[in-house]
Amino acid sequence: MTGRAVVLATWLVALAAAGAAGAEAPPEPSGYRLQDYRAPTPATLAGARVVTTAEAEELRQAGAVFVDVYPQLRRPANLPPGTLWRGQTHRSIAGSIWLPDTGYGTLTAPTENYLRSNLDRATGGDHGKWLVIYCRQDCWMSWNAAKRALAMGYRNVAWYPNGTDGWEAGGLPLQEAKPAPAEGE
Repeated sequence: MTGRAVVLATWLVALAAAGAAGAEAPPEPSGYRLQDYRAPTPATLAGARVVTTAEAEELRQAGAVFVDVYPQLRRPANLPPGTLWRGQTHRSIAGSIWLPDTGYGTLTAPTENYLRSNLDRATGGDHGKWLVIYCRQDCWMSWNAAKRALAMGYRNVAWYPNGTDGWEAGGLPLQEAKPAPAEGE
């Protein structure tokens, strides 16, 4: 990317962030968001601490468990046999566990168990350990997953609504991620 392109990209990200900051946040729903996951999110999540990039970094330094819930891009089922498929590389905040597809409003029993068992594994069963749950900016999946962690009895849940977009804009490291294994894998 040329220097001019980098400046333009940086300016566009800043402009988008300024526009999002100036927009009124939607109200917090009583249940989970069930559709239109890439849309402006509420400014709050009852029972959770909503954190900025700087606060998320402080929690990371203090040993919080970071949980990325961005969905996993899968090979389309209707691709003809022999079609070359190159999935997209996913990047998470360095040191995170990636629990894809656990931020939807409705989870199957195996997906909910995947979330529960991996949170238990990551926290060593300590429901008082800090969890920082994120996805991307304007992504309801992290809001849903943080709400679900609270319902599972986790007491120190931080929701990081700016996610990987805010982290990268803050100049902080991202790394290639692989989904956490299911129980028994």
